[in-house]
Formats: sequence, C-alpha cells, structure tokens
Amino acid sequence: MQITYRLMTIEDYEEAYDLWIKCGNGLNDKDDSREGIEKYLKRNPTTSFVAVCEGKVVGVILCGHDGRRGIIQHACVSPDHRREGIGAKIVELALDALKAEGINKVLLVAFKKNEGGNAFWESQGFTLRDDLNYRNKALAEMVRIDPDYVKE
Repeated sequence: MQITYRLMTIEDYEEAYDLWIKCGNGLNDKDDSREGIEKYLKRNPTTSFVAVCEGKVVGVILCGHDGRRGIIQHACVSPDHRREGIGAKIVELALDALKAEGINKVLLVAFKKNEGGNAFWESQGFTLRDDLNYRNKALAEMVRIDPDYVKE
C-alpha cells in the first residue's frame, strides 16, 4: 500500500473529522466544525497535511502559526496504519512548512492520559515543559465532543 502526502483542504474535513473522533482528539462544536476548520485552513493554507492510502485519509495534522509561534493541533494516524512512519512524516512536513514561513518554535498540547501520543511526541523531539501552566478561557459557549472529558 502506497501512502501519499499532500496539503489538507476543506474537502478533507469529513474524513479528518472522523479520524479525529476515532483517535480521541478533544474536539468542540465551534472550533472543530467545518466552518471553524475552513477558517483555520484559510489562515494557514500551507502547514496542514493529510496522508492518503487507497483514496482514504489515514493521517492528518492540523498545524498553523500566528506569525511568531507554530502550533500543532489534532494530529493523528488511523489505528490501522500506526507504526508505518506516517505520523513522523506528517510532523516533518508540518515542521518544514513552518520553517519555510520563518517560524522558529512550535508547540502542542497533548492530553496527559494519552500515553501513546505523549511517547510519540517525545520520540519526535518535543520536550515536556514543567515551568509553565496552560490556561484557557472560552469566549463562546462550546460543547465538548469527547466522551472521556470530565469538566473540572
């Protein structure tokens, strides 16, 4: 099976969304709606990628920047295609795209309970910061789409 890689477009939304749900990515009804992802891709047209096998999206990385820092969001590979180098390749593509846009540092957030994901990010050279706190404030009412989410 040959894997091809290309920039993500809004036409990939349904397959990417299904994959994010299957992989347990923390989603919400606003930012991760088709409209929210379309806005994100328009603002960051060269930094998000999909991996395709036999016409089906099997890997996706949503990546962008604010002009200063890059951020990786919703990166995942289908459980049926893990350990084939797909995750490492889409990360490489995203990081190269950020470098081409003059971005020198990238961040990501991973759920603490995601042991496999955290091990993957460490293998990719991402270090865990213990000198800062991640803070969040919703500016609109959002519904979490994550069956394991426990509101604190």
